[in-house]
Amino acid sequence: MLGSPIAHSLSPVLHTAAYRELGLTGWTYQAIECDEAGLPRLLATLGPEWAGLSLTMPLKRAVLPLLDRSDPLVAATGAANTVLLAGGSRAGFNTDVPGMITALAEAGVTLDGPVLMLGGGATACSALAALSRGGAATVTVAVRNPAAAGPLLEVAGRCGIQVRLVAFGPGEQRDIWLGNQRGRAQPWRLVLSTVPGGAADEYADLIVRGQLAADAVFDVLYYPWPTRIAAAAGTAGASVISGFELLLHQAAGQVRLMTGTAAPVEAMRAAGLAALAGRP
Repeated sequence: MLGSPIAHSLSPVLHTAAYRELGLTGWTYQAIECDEAGLPRLLATLGPEWAGLSLTMPLKRAVLPLLDRSDPLVAATGAANTVLLAGGSRAGFNTDVPGMITALAEAGVTLDGPVLMLGGGATACSALAALSRGGAATVTVAVRNPAAAGPLLEVAGRCGIQVRLVAFGPGEQRDIWLGNQRGRAQPWRLVLSTVPGGAADEYADLIVRGQLAADAVFDVLYYPWPTRIAAAAGTAGASVISGFELLLHQAAGQVRLMTGTAAPVEAMRAAGLAALAGRP
């Protein structure tokens, strides 16, 4: 697992649990601190004993020019979270998209209603592709800087999904609450937060005050848990999905790609939850 910062990552726990369950005694997985500047140099040092890499921020986009080939989801989202190393080549994959689709499906969330997404970065791009594949036709996206939303809008165009940008902040909150539903206040079918810790707190306050209602809230964060928006949504009676489910299912996709074997999801889930329970 490459990224920066990386010390908090739960991925080594999940992958190691999978190797143990599958009897792959010669396999290891570690977290390596690596930023964008150091990525080309690190990739050049990897020998034939390396099966693959997991990538987190800020490397999901930075790795693209270093790949020899990539799957269609990487092309659609402009982000790769997985690199397979075989035969001296580098192949990029995106398991975030199917991971999010699985997490939504397991929670029973259908996307036949209005969707509000918070944030417009690399994770949001993969989320947009997942929402499109899950049946969403239009997504309202709250961003701090609409001028920087070009990559997100490009993904929307490639995925055939319509995006409506609104400002991220108090000035647009009533518009967000109404959701442009012909002036009628109605719950969002899904509120999906892709922003860093604490950034969605003002939306948590809206939920507490009854100014933002949702059938389901999905926060891609998983530690510390619950986040304020997840806690507020749970108290309000909404279904709540933790980012742990996304982490678990995208990791399962990586295990399958790297080992050629179906991932032992329940063993990975148990190990991950046990590790989280042991954190302060």
